[in-house]
Amino acid sequence: MTVMGMKRFIFGVGLGIAAGYILRPTLSDRITPEKALKQVKKTLSQTYAITGSWIQMIPETIERHQVTYDVYRGGVSTTSEQGTTQYEFTIDTKTGTILDLIES
Repeated sequence: MTVMGMKRFIFGVGLGIAAGYILRPTLSDRITPEKALKQVKKTLSQTYAITGSWIQMIPETIERHQVTYDVYRGGVSTTSEQGTTQYEFTIDTKTGTILDLIES
């Protein structure tokens, strides 16, 4: 490798590391949809027998009480002596907090 080629290689590696360092906080600010669904199921399984679940993979922005949140929407199916019940939820992508849980 020539001196010029080595300089380009080192510059490219340095640029890649710098970009990763700058973008890391942006990319890691939100939990994955899979982790969010796992968290919802763990929380709800303390009260409900969960038989099915789903989550949207693309977050959306909502406003609650004049505060803006990026959320995942999803749902769970539960069973009890009364039968099957469906619930829909929204969960904050940053904190994992369940913002809404509505029987549907």
